[in-house]
Amino acid sequence: MNEPVVKISIPDNQLMTGLFGERDLHLKSIEAAFPEVDIHARGNQISISGTDAARVGSLFEEMVTLLKNGHVIDTASLGKSIDLVLADERPSDILGVDILRAKEKTIRPKSLGQKRYVEAISRNIVTFGVGPAGTGKSWLAVAMAVKALRAKEVSRIILTRPAVEAGERLGFLPGDLMAKVDPYLRPLYDALHDLMDTESVEQLVEEGPIEVAPLAFMRGRTLNNAFVILDEAQNTTPEQMKMFLTRIGFGSRVVVTGDSTQIDVQNGRQSLHELESLLGGIDGISFVHLTSKDVVRHRIVQDIVDAYNSESSKAESR
Repeated sequence: MNEPVVKISIPDNQLMTGLFGERDLHLKSIEAAFPEVDIHARGNQISISGTDAARVGSLFEEMVTLLKNGHVIDTASLGKSIDLVLADERPSDILGVDILRAKEKTIRPKSLGQKRYVEAISRNIVTFGVGPAGTGKSWLAVAMAVKALRAKEVSRIILTRPAVEAGERLGFLPGDLMAKVDPYLRPLYDALHDLMDTESVEQLVEEGPIEVAPLAFMRGRTLNNAFVILDEAQNTTPEQMKMFLTRIGFGSRVVVTGDSTQIDVQNGRQSLHELESLLGGIDGISFVHLTSKDVVRHRIVQDIVDAYNSESSKAESR
């Protein structure tokens, strides 16, 4: 029985380097991911045979589309492209979505889950991003906030998170109140500095268009015309969450991020699952669940998340 053969003509010979990578490293990764396939190149022609020939052919066509649109195929984006093709998704539909240009690089979602997350933020007043570490929940939310501020869709960005050790341990830290809570807010500052130059961040924080503050500072306020991000929401009490969500004013957009597996203080906390049951049916509120497949840190982070999830599932079944 003859194996299926797919032939692809690459329109520009220079694209071949981007497809195959230096010393054919991309090609080797593709061959490792699809061991039942043989790939041969001659000039600008690629011949693919084997049971997964059609799928690998689709992968090459998607990579060509990305390269022609100015993308650089690196090890991480190739791995994501392979995962997407295996899931019968088109990488160009996901990796080709531009959020904003920042520090001479274009910010884009890197997985199907991240694309759905970004789309939900664009469409809804309140979006809950729920998922493990490394899935880009906070970072993408800040990117969407910077985009909205640049487009003058909002007049300010407010970033907040609970200081879960606001009791005695916080008191031992040196400095005034803001100095004490700064360590809790540092991840949000880091995201801002990833997307904007230091002088711009400092100026916007000083003049008011960007505010970074503990969750307790939200009480009694009405947040109009603002892009508000509540980070580490799994560490809020039901009372804190209600207080925060009822601060929403006109012209505002809210993103709430959290990881149900990293609750630092157990007593009195309301699970994000309970919140979804309570609020999920309200028009304008969306819950997006990210998984280990959406992890964009080092590959080992995805493996660690999967290992912990597996152990948690075993514990629940005992």
